[in-house]
Formats: sequence, structure tokens, C-alpha cells
Amino acid sequence: MEFKLKSGRKLKLKDVTLDERDAMLDGVEYEYLESGEVKGIKTMHSTITKFLRLGLDGDTSDEFLKGFTFEERTETFLKIQSGILMGEENASD
Repeated sequence: MEFKLKSGRKLKLKDVTLDERDAMLDGVEYEYLESGEVKGIKTMHSTITKFLRLGLDGDTSDEFLKGFTFEERTETFLKIQSGILMGEENASD
């Protein structure tokens, strides 16, 4: 699936294998507030890089990924995460 970031950069998501999907989802560790709300993600930068390397179709070299702004990295991570989680919901229908 191709998509366009707010910056105008065009990317394509890879059709990930079950093992790749599991590796991405297992790597996300959330931090919580005392109220139980999600505060953030532990090891955020390495988690985002893992998602980009496994979830993007095409070049995922250091050189390419270093060209992303933090906003682009975050937006891409959320797009990949959303695609993976939506796939889980659709599988049970």
C-alpha cells in the first residue's frame, strides 16, 4: 500500500510476514501513568527504526532513514502500526 506523508514524501508499506508483524508488535513496550493511561513508548527511537526497516517496501538503509525528519519517522511508524493492528481486527471477522 502506498501513502503520502504530510511532508509530501511518498512511501510504500511492505506486506509483512507473520513473523515480522510479531517482531514489531513484541518490540513495543508502553509506559503508563498512575491513572493507567499510556504515557509513551519505551526505547521509542529503536522501536520506530525497527518498524521502518521491517514495514517499508524498498530502501531502508541507514542513509535513507537518516533523511527522515522526526515527524516523518513518527507519522510512518503510526501508519505501519495502524496497518498491522487493523489487519489483526480484520482477521477475526
